[in-house]
Amino acid sequence: MKRYHLISVACLLATLAVLAAGCSSPGVQEAAEENATTEDLAAFVREAAAYAKTAGKDTALAEFGNLSGRFSQGDLYVYAYDYNGTLLAHPYKQELVGTDRGNWTDVRGLPVIRIGAATAANGGGFIAYLYPAPENGSIDESAGESYLPKLGYVAPVDEGWWIGSGVYLSDTDGTGREAYPEAVSAMVDLVERGAAYGRDHEEATAFAEISNQTGTLVDPAGHYLYAYDYNGTLLAHPYLQAAIGSNLIDRRDPFGMENIRALRDTARDGGGFIVFVWPNPDHENREEMKIGYVLPVDETWWVGSGVYLS
Repeated sequence: MKRYHLISVACLLATLAVLAAGCSSPGVQEAAEENATTEDLAAFVREAAAYAKTAGKDTALAEFGNLSGRFSQGDLYVYAYDYNGTLLAHPYKQELVGTDRGNWTDVRGLPVIRIGAATAANGGGFIAYLYPAPENGSIDESAGESYLPKLGYVAPVDEGWWIGSGVYLSDTDGTGREAYPEAVSAMVDLVERGAAYGRDHEEATAFAEISNQTGTLVDPAGHYLYAYDYNGTLLAHPYLQAAIGSNLIDRRDPFGMENIRALRDTARDGGGFIVFVWPNPDHENREEMKIGYVLPVDETWWVGSGVYLS
């Protein structure tokens, strides 16, 4: 994978806190690095929305699209859309301003703009997706290998348009898994252990262990594995045992993404991160975003797990 000189979530959130405070002194930044939370990302976007209401739409869009502007800080920037999916401002994709991006998907098929618009229309909130990091003043959306997991926040400006921003979950230039949030790191570790277990044991043994709610492949934090073959047939799952043997390859989420097909394709391509929407049993099966990770076991089946964004 290409290496990017990105700063970690903690540092990005610290930058957000400094921007929100309107201060850049070393002492403030050091304090922010110790105390920054995801709420700083939300505060940054809400501040940009407030600015847009005060400055007016035209002035705000010009500022959001300015690479040297108040709301553009390298990997951290604000973008704007209307509710029809038209891009209104983006400091790194200025050539696409005015175009319809409503059906744009990330490299795994997640309809990011439609999800962002729906979230903003409901008052705003956090989303997740995969997106390339800026490099040399531009973003290459065609470079599939450069897509990284990103935590975003979106907010409405008024009934006509909305804005968003985001931070990458980790850097990729030496800090490795330690840079991921603890839940994501544990989930990736579980998938790696599950894939290794599948290679080291007979299929029947591996499927039984994956499906065992009190087994070694369900960790104390509640992370669990699922297993499918490449046709989309569920082979093992600790909480959907009634569906084992069913083919789910054509399943679609409320936004039209074919979850299992996208997960399967990711595993078949060698594995990695994917964001998708899935019912959360802890929230009355409400459809929620999950940051997932999948790996192939062999040429016939694969395993995965995920962390709900909530």
